[in-house]
Amino acid sequence: MRWTEEQYMEYLEKRGVKTARQKKKTKYGSKKTWIDGVCFDSRLEAKYYNNLKLLHQAGAIKGFCRQPEFVLAEGNEEDRAITYKADFIIFHLDGTTEIVDVKGYEPEQWKRTHKQFRLKYPELDLKIIKDV
Repeated sequence: MRWTEEQYMEYLEKRGVKTARQKKKTKYGSKKTWIDGVCFDSRLEAKYYNNLKLLHQAGAIKGFCRQPEFVLAEGNEEDRAITYKADFIIFHLDGTTEIVDVKGYEPEQWKRTHKQFRLKYPELDLKIIKDV
């Protein structure tokens, strides 16, 4: 007997096996959103991305990049480095840069990460966006 992929997935689900079709809940209840072939961790982040695109097209900002990574503590052969990945970095027309993190909720871990970032990079402005 030959099964289609759909039939096989139904068979696995009936037996209690998790399949790729079943949606996995995210840690904080956000919904992954796709825009321009890019997957965003939340609808709020995707909405902010659209706003940045409009600002860039209008010439209000030089540009922006997604998910810049910053080293908070150096690593060695035994331990990995501690890194922080922001949501966006924005390059303004006056030459300044702004780091942006879009958050619907601020967990305890975020408070520690934010403090480490401020200590390591005092010259960079880290902005938290809670609503777009």
